[in-house]
Amino acid sequence: MRNKIIAGNWKMNKDLSETKGLLNDLKTKVGAGLGGVQVIVCPPFTSLALAAELLKGSTIKLGAQNMYFEDEGAFTGEVSPKMLKSAGCEYVILGHSERRQIFGETNELINKKVKKALASGLLPIVCVGETLDEREKNITDQVVTSQVKGALREISSADMENIIIAYEPVWAIGTGKNATPQQAEDVHRLIRKLIGQMYNWTVAEKLIIQYGGSVKPDNAAELLKQSNIDGALVGGACLKADSFTQIIQSANVV
Repeated sequence: MRNKIIAGNWKMNKDLSETKGLLNDLKTKVGAGLGGVQVIVCPPFTSLALAAELLKGSTIKLGAQNMYFEDEGAFTGEVSPKMLKSAGCEYVILGHSERRQIFGETNELINKKVKKALASGLLPIVCVGETLDEREKNITDQVVTSQVKGALREISSADMENIIIAYEPVWAIGTGKNATPQQAEDVHRLIRKLIGQMYNWTVAEKLIIQYGGSVKPDNAAELLKQSNIDGALVGGACLKADSFTQIIQSANVV
């Protein structure tokens, strides 16, 4: 049985004061009652050092929302894995649909970032998922397969133990729509089978595959009951301690 991992992607939300309020509230509500659930919060870059300080002594882990694939240099506006590590991060989200859709990130670029994250001791949460147009054309399987293969090119089976994959149907992010538990499970099963083919079944069985796409307290339990859904990458619902805690609790009872 794989442990559940619930990660909160704050996106471009929360200044320093709001970060302090949310994390203090979250620590109070979650307390030590995480059970077998690992919780990760991913604030914006400006809040990472403060978040690391606030989370000291708690079981909540810290992640970033993105990174570049160099340690330093003339890359204005970018943040390196070295910087993330020094700020207290253990995880980093890579290839989020907003990075792909809005900022034009390719599978090749994401692959460079995955390799650099692993070499730097960060644990990548690698995002894949199809747009509404791609789902309506019935090419979800092809799109997801291409993204998984592209992002994981030349990644060893040993390194796969340090990677999380998050399936996020783009059409279900921030739209209020959501994949049904069966739709989500079908793609998660596809990803696990694909990893089994690329590596072996032992690697595939150990792999944590999160679902991300309008995860809320009222749908989390049904999604997390699916045999191939090992957690959630939560967007809007992680910005309030009450709703995020309810999702964490849903993971604890399935």
